[in-house]
Amino acid sequence: MNFMQVPTVTVESLPADGLLLDVRESEEWAAGRAEGALHIPMGEVVQRLGEITERADSGRVHVICKVGGRSAQVTAYLVQQGVDAVNVDGGMLAWADAGRAMQGDHEQPFVL
Repeated sequence: MNFMQVPTVTVESLPADGLLLDVRESEEWAAGRAEGALHIPMGEVVQRLGEITERADSGRVHVICKVGGRSAQVTAYLVQQGVDAVNVDGGMLAWADAGRAMQGDHEQPFVL
């Protein structure tokens, strides 16, 4: 599966109550993240697939990283596993540009 075939959604079309899976590294997560997102770094997705499928029972998984490359790879993997997953186009940079709320371990959250 190449990235052109990965199902994709825009930040603007994300449902407020949708499951957001953030696959960035821990330092990126600490800098700034979407409230309520599930954090599983890309390198841990295969071993933690059970956590994702358990949470995915409630619907679609929206996968996000900084720009969209890593999340596209994870989305492709999840789709191959039978998970209803979509890549968030533009990643956390698009999230921040859209003015969506972020939290972080610093006073002013930012995308790293």
